[in-house]
Order: sequence, then structure tokens, then C-alpha cells
Amino acid sequence: EIRAATPAEAPGLVTLLAEAGLMVEARELADRLTTLRQGPATALVALQWGPPSGVVLMHWYPVLEAASPVAQITMLLVGEENRRCGIGRLLIKAAAQAARVAGCGQMEIQTASAAPSLHAFCRATGFAEAGPRFVRSLRKQV
Repeated sequence: EIRAATPAEAPGLVTLLAEAGLMVEARELADRLTTLRQGPATALVALQWGPPSGVVLMHWYPVLEAASPVAQITMLLVGEENRRCGIGRLLIKAAAQAARVAGCGQMEIQTASAAPSLHAFCRATGFAEAGPRFVRSLRKQV
């Protein structure tokens, strides 16, 4: 199941974030999730059974070069034991749908230059390289 993250997921997300070396307290994370829901952003979680197995965080903003806002994925994490199972792909698909609903015309993700597996994942999920980031149109290509 992929759905909007709620403060109730905070304890499980703390564990997921800790795997990536990001330390935050559950109470603080719950407050941040509440704040995110009030702005131009969304946090989606992947749930199988138990705590979240993945999370994607996305913000959108207007740009000068396009009429539609751009959605930027600012975090994409899948737990180590759940990788290579299609969870990341499902999170990207759900994020793209949320971006379309928000009126965005493009989605982008920035990657570290030394992350070849992430680069391959981005290409496999429909993103194209554009300098230090990958971009993906949210409109059907004719």
C-alpha cells in the first residue's frame, strides 16, 4: 500500500531514516509530517506489514520557464531488506500521480554524482539526465 504519511508512521520512519544515517526523534518527525501536509509538499509511505518499508518526500514550486509548477523529490528511501522488490518504482509512480494532481508538469530528482545505482534507477523509472539532476515529464509524450 502506498499512501500519505501520517504522524502515526513516525516511529517506523525513524527506523527507516536511521538506516540511512539520518537521526531524528519520533515526536519531532511526527510534527514535521503534520507541517508538510500544510504546504506544497507530500510525504508518501510504502507499507507492506509492520513499519514503513519506503518513503518519498516531494515538494513543488513555480518556475519562470514553465507555466506549471515543478515537483522535486527531496527524499527517496527504501529499507535495505526491501530493496529490489519494486517498492521504489511504486513510490515514484505514486509521487508522479500526486504531482499531476498538484498541477505539476515535470518532476525532478537530484542525485549524488557517485551514485550509479540511483542513476540507473532514475533512468529505469522514466527520468532523463539533465545536468546534476534527472527530470521526468508528467504529461503523456505524443
